[in-house]
Amino acid sequence: MVIKLEAIILAAGYSSRANTYKMTLPLGQLSILEHTVSKFEGICSRVIVVAGFQAEIIQEEMAKLSSKNAYSFEIKFVQNEDFNLGMFSSIQRGCNEVTEPTFFITPGDCPLVKKETIHLLAEQKGNVVIPSFNYKGGHPIKLSSEVKQKILETSPERNLRIVLGGYEKKYMNVDDPGILMDVDTQEDYQKALDYFKG
Repeated sequence: MVIKLEAIILAAGYSSRANTYKMTLPLGQLSILEHTVSKFEGICSRVIVVAGFQAEIIQEEMAKLSSKNAYSFEIKFVQNEDFNLGMFSSIQRGCNEVTEPTFFITPGDCPLVKKETIHLLAEQKGNVVIPSFNYKGGHPIKLSSEVKQKILETSPERNLRIVLGGYEKKYMNVDDPGILMDVDTQEDYQKALDYFKG
């Protein structure tokens, strides 16, 4: 199978609600960020990690991952100098790097998505494909190059929701509560640890 997919992982935020730098918090043997990155193994040819706040920590983490040789995809670290403009500017920074016709976008603090979910999303056709659990949309979402172009043409002050509003969305029901679980607060982290331990 020729892999024609990439992933953008957003890791540029301040982690302000978590009271700590959440991307490198441990979850079992791996950090939260490595869990998120590792889910794209065997599915994507390249994973683009967009950093901003404390970018050097993310860069170190990515260097560690690359040196493990545990992944078949290329890991590309990029820095969003304008991360203080908000998440959409980081999405645009990531989209600038995408070369494949379809790609995923996910926040870096969504470590509990099942790999099967990403495999299922990869097989779906459509400009905007969103996984859903109990009728709630989650991450990662899969987008086409047409949507990428629209993202890049949109003002950085806008947001992804505005862009996606112009497209028909395909929701895919999955048995995966992990698509809704991100780690924004200490309480979320505790929930993630409990869920991870099963």
